[in-house]
Amino acid sequence: MITVVGVRFKKAGKIYYFDPDGMEIVEGDSVIVETARGVEFGHVIVGPKEVTEQEIVPPLKKVIRVATEEDYRIHQHNKEKAIDAFYICDDKIVEHGLEMRLVDVEYTFDNNKVIFYFTADGRVDFRELVKDLASIFKTRIELRQIGVRDEAKMIGGLGPCGRVACCSTFLGEFDPVSIKMAKDQSLSLNPSKISGLCGRLMCCLKYESEVYEKLLEKIPPVGTIAITPEGTGTIVETYTLLEMAKVKVKLEDDTEDIFSYNLDDIQITDEIDPEYQKVIETESTKDTLEENEEDKD
Repeated sequence: MITVVGVRFKKAGKIYYFDPDGMEIVEGDSVIVETARGVEFGHVIVGPKEVTEQEIVPPLKKVIRVATEEDYRIHQHNKEKAIDAFYICDDKIVEHGLEMRLVDVEYTFDNNKVIFYFTADGRVDFRELVKDLASIFKTRIELRQIGVRDEAKMIGGLGPCGRVACCSTFLGEFDPVSIKMAKDQSLSLNPSKISGLCGRLMCCLKYESEVYEKLLEKIPPVGTIAITPEGTGTIVETYTLLEMAKVKVKLEDDTEDIFSYNLDDIQITDEIDPEYQKVIETESTKDTLEENEEDKD
C-alpha cells in the first residue's frame, strides 16, 4: 500500500494523487506540487490515505511543500494577471478575425506558461495569434481547444433545475450520458427538457440510471400477457419505481377493466399481445439505432 494525498487544481476539477513525502498534510491545506505542466498550486481534497499500486498513475510525484503566505500571494497575483491576459487575447482574436471563442486563461504557478482555453466549431489556424501572444507575454503560450461540456464547467451557471450546474460544483469528470437513460426514467424526450447549459444531455441523467437499470430487469414491457387474480390480461402501463403495472383484464361477462397490481401479485408470461408486438419491435429497433449513433459521437 502507498500513502497519498488527493490534490485538486480547479474547483470541481479532477483529483490527482501525490506522495506527501512524510510531511504533515491534512485535508484543506494548499500545497505546491510538480506536474506535467510544471510547478502548480493545488488544494488538498483527500487527506493522507493508503491506496494500492493499481490506483495510481506512475511515477507518483511528491508534494514539494505546504503553501506559504508568499505562495498564496503569487497564486492570487497569477489569477489577477490571467484576467488581464483574457482581454488582451480576446482583442487579438478579433484583430486576426478568428472564428473562436475564448473561455478561460490560466497561468502556471511558476509563470513558465500561459494556457488559453477556447471553443470553436472546427479547426482554427492560430499560429499568428500565438506569435503575437508570445511577444506580449514573453513566455510559453498554449492554446487548448475544449468541448462545450468543458466550457459549461469553466463558466458555470444555473441548470434547468434552478441549482448551480453540477459540473462546475462537484463533478470531477464527465460520465457518458445516453438518450436511453432518459427513456428508462420515463422523462420527456424534448431536447429543451433534458439538455443542460452546454446543450448536451444533462449529467444528472446518470445519477439514477443504475437503479433504473436494475428495476427495469423486473419490469415487463407493455403488451406482455399476465395472469392476475381477476383473470388473464395485458399490461398496458408500468411504474418502474413503484414496481407496479396496470393490466387490462377481460372479465367473465366479456367486458374489460383495468386494474393496478404490484408485480409480485401477478404472474408474468413470456407471451406478447399481438396488438403490441409491432410497437415493441419498432421501439427496440429505434433504441438500437440511437445507441449506435451515440457510439459514433
